[in-house]
Amino acid sequence: MKERGMKERRMKERTMTERGMKDYVVALASSVREAVLAARDQAGSRLVRGHSPGGDAQFGLDDVAEAAVWKYVADAGLPVAVYSEDRGLQFHGERPEHLLVVDPIDGTRPAVAGLESATVSVAVARMSDRPRIADVEHALLMELGTGAYLYGDRDTDTVQAHGYGPAAVPALTTNTDLTRMFWSIEFNGHPARLMAGAYGHLIDRSANTGGVFVFNSATYSISRLLTGQLDAYVDIGNRLLRDTPALLPEFERAGNGRVLHLFPYDIAAAVFLAEKAGAVITDAYGEPLGETALTDLSVLNQRSCVAASTPELHRALLEGITWQV
Repeated sequence: MKERGMKERRMKERTMTERGMKDYVVALASSVREAVLAARDQAGSRLVRGHSPGGDAQFGLDDVAEAAVWKYVADAGLPVAVYSEDRGLQFHGERPEHLLVVDPIDGTRPAVAGLESATVSVAVARMSDRPRIADVEHALLMELGTGAYLYGDRDTDTVQAHGYGPAAVPALTTNTDLTRMFWSIEFNGHPARLMAGAYGHLIDRSANTGGVFVFNSATYSISRLLTGQLDAYVDIGNRLLRDTPALLPEFERAGNGRVLHLFPYDIAAAVFLAEKAGAVITDAYGEPLGETALTDLSVLNQRSCVAASTPELHRALLEGITWQV
C-alpha cells in the first residue's frame, strides 16, 4: 500500500509538471481569490490579527488567503518552496526545483473594503542559494475583484492578458508630460509630511489636468500601466530613508515601529511583467530592481520604485521629485 501511494504521488507530481507552470499559478491564484471573496464580508475580516514578519498589519482576510495558498499547494502535490507574506519560507515535498513568491492579497485594505485595487501576486523562480527578482521565470497578477489576470514567462515575448475585454493589453500610454500624468503614489508606512515635501508640487501640477491616485497596492498600480489606465507609479520612501538615515524615527512612527517599504513579495511579479511589457521600472535612484533578493525582508533589501510607461516620463519623475526633504 505504501509503494502504491508513493507511485500515485509521483504520477500526480509528473502530471502537475506536464500541465505547465502557467496552469499551476493561475489555479493557485484562482483558489485564493475564491476563498477571499467568500470570506470578505465575514466578521473579523477587517480585524488586525497580528503582524507579518516584515511588520505589516495582518487582517483576518489575510489569514484566509494564506491558508488558501497552502491548501492549494498541498492538494496539487507539486514539490515547491513557497515564500509568502505572513508565513515566510515553507517547503512542500522533497528537493523542490521552484520557489513561489506569493503575496496572497496585495491590497488587503482595499480588499476588505470591497474596492477593486487588490491582486493575488505570484512569481516563480528556480531554487538557489539566493534567488533574486532577476531569476523570476513566471509571473502572474490576478485581480481579486474580477479574476482578470496578466501572465508572463521567460519563454514568451509578450505578456498574456485574460479577462480584460476586447481591448489589446498590454497597452502602455505614450504620455511624457508631468502635468497630464495619471499616476499613483504610496502612503502606507510613509510619513505624509515627507511625501508631500517630495512630490507635493507634482501632485499640484497633475491633479487637475491628469489624475493622482492612492491604491494601497503596488501590484495593482503597476498593472494599471500595462492596461493603459495609468502613466506612472511612485513609491520613494526607501530612497528618502537611505539618503537621510536621520528620518528613521519618522518612518518607524508611520509604520507602527517598523520600516514598511517595498518588500520583494510586493513587486517580484509586477517588475517581471512591467519589464516584459516595455515599461520602465527601477528603484528611485534609477537602478534596476533585479538584484533584490526574493526571501530577504531586511531594511537593506527593501526597495523604492519609480515606474513609467515611457522613458521620458520616467526620467522627468526622477528629475522632478524633491529628494532632500
